[in-house]
Amino acid sequence: MMAGFGHGTRRYPRSRGRMGSRTGPDRATLGLVGLVCAVAGFFALGIVLGPAAIVCGWLAMGRTWAGSRPVPALVAVVLGAIDTLLAVIWLAGAAGTGNGLL
Repeated sequence: MMAGFGHGTRRYPRSRGRMGSRTGPDRATLGLVGLVCAVAGFFALGIVLGPAAIVCGWLAMGRTWAGSRPVPALVAVVLGAIDTLLAVIWLAGAAGTGNGLL
């Protein structure tokens, strides 16, 4: 009766692998960071903030399309993709003819 006193697994649930790693930011934070990057990318540095929003949103969704997806993460992925596409189109148009290179 006294052998396991004070040394049970109820006190330390992470010791038996019941919880994931807590070294990085959680999914809700990544979703919000991705959403902020996506919205800010429409105004400045879209070529950098767009892919950052896609990566943060993808990580916040758990790197899968299956199952329930948090709304900020999904919005971050979609807006980041639109933002990146617009930035690439803008860069392609800026590098076109008529820039005084010839």
